[in-house]
Amino acid sequence: MVKKDHNNVNGHQRSCASEAARPRGRFSQFLLFAEGFLRHPNMVGWVLPSSPFLVEEVLKKVDWDQARVIVEYGPGVGAFTTRVLQRMRPDAKLIALEINPEFVQFLKGSITDPRLHLVQESATEIDAILQQLGCGPADYIISGIPFKTLPDALRHTIVRKTHDVLHPNGIFLVYQFSDVVRPYLESVFRKVSPGFELLNIIPARLFFCAR
Repeated sequence: MVKKDHNNVNGHQRSCASEAARPRGRFSQFLLFAEGFLRHPNMVGWVLPSSPFLVEEVLKKVDWDQARVIVEYGPGVGAFTTRVLQRMRPDAKLIALEINPEFVQFLKGSITDPRLHLVQESATEIDAILQQLGCGPADYIISGIPFKTLPDALRHTIVRKTHDVLHPNGIFLVYQFSDVVRPYLESVFRKVSPGFELLNIIPARLFFCAR
């Protein structure tokens, strides 16, 4: 009986989290994302947010029962953010790093889930941010930032720091529209498993990286 009550509490918490993670209408998401791309094409990388097919394919790799610290680089308008919040544990944390101020304001006005820690900062600062928040190593880090548009030194820094802040059993989940990031990942991570999501508007390349 006690176990049943505990499950009901957890179910209620997850339900409340799902409501808190639900953003404003998809049209406003698409519009803001397109505007962000037109203003900052190198920062955003593509004119439309990630499709539900891409989101589902990437998140298949997450062990939701074990994940307590999840990081997202470049949440944009929340395509991944909302699904992560709907699935993760009531006591888990999601740290989202976004440098586009318009996207930051949109997410702040759309998501009220207290497990989300939204920081307007570059992925290069992930080590300092985790320390400031009092978090241990990250269990999963999800990234859609467009490596193709980044300078070489910045690519190296992000990949190296990501490796360093991951739990020994942690995984770096990367989705891109090019193979540019692959040699950087392979130079640091023990194992890099490639994949594809063909049902995205532009087929996406996936890289699942074990520390």
